[in-house]
Order: sequence, then C-alpha cells, then structure tokens
Amino acid sequence: MANTYTQLYIHYVFAVQNRLSLINDNWQSDLYKYMNGIIEQQGHKPFAINGMPDHVHVLVSMSPKQAPSDLMFHIKRSSSLWINKHKFVAGIFSWQEGFGAFTYGKSQLPNISRYIDNQQKHHQKHTFYEEYLDFLKAFEIKYDERYILKPID
Repeated sequence: MANTYTQLYIHYVFAVQNRLSLINDNWQSDLYKYMNGIIEQQGHKPFAINGMPDHVHVLVSMSPKQAPSDLMFHIKRSSSLWINKHKFVAGIFSWQEGFGAFTYGKSQLPNISRYIDNQQKHHQKHTFYEEYLDFLKAFEIKYDERYILKPID
C-alpha cells in the first residue's frame, strides 16, 4: 500500500462468553502478553491491554491493511485456543460474540491508556454493564437492547 499513511487508534472492549469471571489472576498477564503477540503478528501496534475476570480492553494502533473485525477474530480465536490448550478453565473457554470498538486521536492516548491500566480501580465504582453503556452513549452509538452485553442476574 504505497503512499498510504494513517493514524488509527482503536479501543476494543470484549467479554467472556456469558460474562463469566473466568480470567484468573494466575494467568491473566500471560494472556495479555499472548494477545500482544497476536496484535503484533497481525501488523498492528498494541498500546494497552488490561481488564477484569469477565472482560478485556485493548488499545491498538491499527494498520489499514486489516479491518477491525478481522483483528478481533484473530485475537479471540487464538486466545481461546491458547486458554483451552493450557486448560486454564474447567470446560471450554470462549469469548462472547461481538465487541465494542471506539476510536481516539493521538492526543487522547495517554488518558485512554491510563483508563485501561486502571480497570481494577474503575470497577470498584462501576459495573462492566454501566461502563459499556457509557461508551456507547458517549460515542452516540445506536444499539439494540437485545444484543447489548447484559448484566448477570
């Protein structure tokens, strides 16, 4: 792609299937390192990866050679296979279908990186459901209630 110059920063948010809290502190950092490698292998630059036992946030500088949905396919597929290969959970691990993707400008990277790095502190005050709805509303994204990441009853 000669003479193609871009600056595309995307913040992805995605959840464990059924919002189960399956990501364990014992292997969480290894999972994030593995995801970091997937992102780099796909030709992108990871900026921040962090999350909670039931969801993950990833901030990426995207190459224009791949669609966001294709990158998410690779991250979810490869990380699920890796988790299942290592038998980190009883049964079969999978990610929930779909994801959130929110764009930022370069000047916003320090703030969003800090937000991702401080997930544990943030979720002492806000649930994942509240957080996700806040993103959708802030970015004025129309959504269908039937497909939103529902809170666990």
